[in-house]
Amino acid sequence: MAQGRSPDNDPERLASRAAAKPALDEGLSTRSWDARPSHLGDEVHPNVALECGWGRLIFGQTFGDHQDLIREVSREEPGRRDVCLYVREPHVLVSKAPQELFIDPSHTYRLWLHQHRPGTPNKGVIVRDLRDQADADAINRIYTASGMVTAPSQTIWANQRTTTFIYLVAEDVETGEVVGTVTGVDHERAFNDPEGGTSLWCLAVDPQTPRPGVGRALVRALAERFQARGRAYLDLSVVHDNDPAIGLYENLGFERVPVYCVKRKNPINERYFAAVPAEAIDDLNPYARLIADEARRRGISIRIVDAESGLLELSHGGRTVQTRESLSELTTAVAMTKCDDKRLTRRLLADAGLSVPDGRVASHDDADREFLEAHGEVVVKPARGEQGQGVTVGVATPQDLTDAVALAERYCPDVVIEEQVAGRDLRVVVIDHEVVAAAVRLPAMVTGTGEHTIRELISSTSRRRAAATGGESQIPLDGNTTRTVMAAGWDLDDVLPAGEDLEVRRTANLHTGGTIHDVTEQLHPSLAEAAVHASRVLDIPVVGLDLLVPDVTEPTHVLIEANERPGLANHEPQPTAERFIDLLFPATRALPRGWEPGAVAADHRPDGGKTRETLD
Repeated sequence: MAQGRSPDNDPERLASRAAAKPALDEGLSTRSWDARPSHLGDEVHPNVALECGWGRLIFGQTFGDHQDLIREVSREEPGRRDVCLYVREPHVLVSKAPQELFIDPSHTYRLWLHQHRPGTPNKGVIVRDLRDQADADAINRIYTASGMVTAPSQTIWANQRTTTFIYLVAEDVETGEVVGTVTGVDHERAFNDPEGGTSLWCLAVDPQTPRPGVGRALVRALAERFQARGRAYLDLSVVHDNDPAIGLYENLGFERVPVYCVKRKNPINERYFAAVPAEAIDDLNPYARLIADEARRRGISIRIVDAESGLLELSHGGRTVQTRESLSELTTAVAMTKCDDKRLTRRLLADAGLSVPDGRVASHDDADREFLEAHGEVVVKPARGEQGQGVTVGVATPQDLTDAVALAERYCPDVVIEEQVAGRDLRVVVIDHEVVAAAVRLPAMVTGTGEHTIRELISSTSRRRAAATGGESQIPLDGNTTRTVMAAGWDLDDVLPAGEDLEVRRTANLHTGGTIHDVTEQLHPSLAEAAVHASRVLDIPVVGLDLLVPDVTEPTHVLIEANERPGLANHEPQPTAERFIDLLFPATRALPRGWEPGAVAADHRPDGGKTRETLD
């Protein structure tokens, strides 16, 4: 690939740099951080991005305008960390895409190579070029040990065979093991840089090596390589609070320069752009933690008001919202009561023409028994309650009805009796009156081993469910479980044959050991329409609607409940947390790839100039 560069020993270019040295010494330096692109000249390659494996190096000064640069940075792929350096007016660039970009809290240090003097060699290590792909594998081992993003070994090896990259490794003279690495990039070879700049990247030392001074030896060796090429300076970027590294660079003669790095907001960079609360986020339950993680990813500050209850205060751009898991200040008290009281929920939905099961409020007289006789089987539940507490399914006899009503009254003095409708338990999550997720919930089930009793199987399955959900899901060994097992023809102390499945609960509530299975893509449009209609009737921005359906791909259904605080963490891989934060802070919505200011279309790619990747 053509480089358009002059030879390293071009007398005119070397003379020009020599003449510039006094100005450099006086602090006038080069103009890479503040001059318009026109100073670079027509020979400079435009829109340069070098592929490094762990991400790309994007040279901001080679881009004609901010929109081109935004489009290039937006091409960053998942799991990678692109770095955009030498950006003219980085604050202006970020202002044009504030939800996509941020200014990295790193300092740029520069070593003027005409001032650099060779140091004393480190007798414990030999610094040499990368020799083969085995060395590239060793580099990745050190990256991993240092908590850095790795790069495909073949990419490292391919880059080493160009004149743009220099990969050096430090080899222990006694063991022969690679114990350190550094990468150099020659800007003149990359884009015909008239300033003769170079940069240092990915300095890493094996944390297990006993050899001192490995990092110093690598930096010195790289500086001497570029010095021999007649380059003007060596730049590097270091996080502002990395005091040991800053001390090393300053000791080697590096000076701070006003060059800033712009990066894309992604999970790898999260700690650099998102305010991390002093409180322990690990203390939050999975439902609140999901919200906190998404907020942090977007740069929304978090204050944990009460970790045990999942109560958070989120702030961004002058806006503050309190949340308790998926319940927020945007849900009014009136909307909450519409969901909290199951009697009111059923009346409102029925009045709106939605399908609900027949039901009544328990009156403790013959009317209750007549309702049971009319429907054969009923469900008894507290008028107010959550997590399946006090709910009895499959009530078929007058005595069972009396017992079920008494159980429900432990949780609420008012009790609802509803006809039992056959079907699968479907939860549909609606956020901002749009369906975001749908899942079928199945009752707790155990599988026989041919050796263990049903009681033992329930206990072991419950322990596994509790461990997998942080204690959120367990199978209670109570009267409901006993009756469900007996209704299937078993006793708790019977040994279930190997491979046989047995439902041990009638309800599919996750807190009583149920499991959840995503069916969002299979959801029939009529079911989605009913859920959205219900959310508007209840006038609630976030709600979990519970339906009974014979099949999620068919329109038949009844709506049985509405939950004002649905567990968003139960619906992976659907973007429930993302849509929830979109609702709370619409200004932080993720921009589509290829976005540019004022653009309507989302699928853009730079068309001016060529992107340089692995130049050779």
